[in-house]
Amino acid sequence: MPSLIDRMLRAARLDMNLYEEVEADKGSMWQAIIVVVLASLAGGIASIKILGITGLIFGTIFALIGWFVWAFLVYLIGTKLLPEPQTKSDIGELLRTIGFSSSPGVIRVLGLILPISGIISIIADVWMLVAMIIAVRQALDYKSTWRAIGVCVTGYVIVLVIVYGLLFGVMGLARPF
Repeated sequence: MPSLIDRMLRAARLDMNLYEEVEADKGSMWQAIIVVVLASLAGGIASIKILGITGLIFGTIFALIGWFVWAFLVYLIGTKLLPEPQTKSDIGELLRTIGFSSSPGVIRVLGLILPISGIISIIADVWMLVAMIIAVRQALDYKSTWRAIGVCVTGYVIVLVIVYGLLFGVMGLARPF
């Protein structure tokens, strides 16, 4: 099996072949999990001065949960709502490819350098979004990058609605119509 570091570097370089490779390699699931954990730990370390150790712990847990939820949502949208004729995928393929698309998030650890932490976070987020679009395009066998963007944007809107709906509901801010 190729090394984790090599795969992470290729994922960060937006190497489409890497996403095809991990899509097909069922044994790479543990590597994908490690990538998600490393990226979330990097973000947690960067925010430790603001959130403390609990931010690091909960951030890692929520990142893993978010990864599973996001992959499932992308699977539903990409294979059921917006498939192309050749689209064929399963949840495992999306977990692996989306997991590796988190590779650029490791640079968030540089956020410890406070004056540039916001800039680093923005760069990491945009870089991971681009990597995710490539990962989704490859995992769903899309010919169109625009369709992959559509899947990611649709999923993001759904997540926002659910998260904000739950947040407002828990806080008692949502009012029945």
